[in-house]
Amino acid sequence: MNLEQLRFNMIEQQIRPWDVLDPRVLELLKVVRREQFVPPASRALAFFDTDIPLGHGASMWQPKLEARAVQALALQPTDSVLEVGTGSGYLTALLARMAAQVTSVEIEPELSAQAARNLATHNIGNVNLQVGDVAQHWGEAEYDAIVLTGSTPVLPPAYKQQLKVGGRLFAIVGDAPAMQAQLITRTAADTFETHTLFETNVAPLRNALQPERFVF
Repeated sequence: MNLEQLRFNMIEQQIRPWDVLDPRVLELLKVVRREQFVPPASRALAFFDTDIPLGHGASMWQPKLEARAVQALALQPTDSVLEVGTGSGYLTALLARMAAQVTSVEIEPELSAQAARNLATHNIGNVNLQVGDVAQHWGEAEYDAIVLTGSTPVLPPAYKQQLKVGGRLFAIVGDAPAMQAQLITRTAADTFETHTLFETNVAPLRNALQPERFVF
């Protein structure tokens, strides 16, 4: 199996056609070796256009979704980032390569520990891994960018308030089967702009905020 050919095919056949054209992101996908973040039993699927189960109900996103999220956040070298759901640590690694500091919180201790090992293998040290329930809120700090790696039927208001002015939030909002990937930008202290990027369908965050449901 020629890994570099598979990586090239992933980028050219899956990611570029999905409007991921930022050269920084495309170069990053060549450097951060996705297959090393995939569970050994699923490593043959590392470059395929599919979610990859990680256990505990979690999964890695499709490569094109990971790349599109990173591109949408338009990270700068001075940015601080909050990642809601660490998973395998692959998206964490992409974020960390583009930003100054990443705080990544995972509800499953086993996944957080494995992500730590994966990140250490790549000598990525600007990540603060924490364990906790982060589906609706985490701490009081403000960030330049926030990404939710699971969907949420309702976007928790706390995350919008944790953006710095100019900060960006990537979230997948809604119920299956039609969810919207949104980019929310805090343009002023009390002003937010929301852009819908595309429709998708991903597993929800555990304990995600639920809307009030009408009951007959």
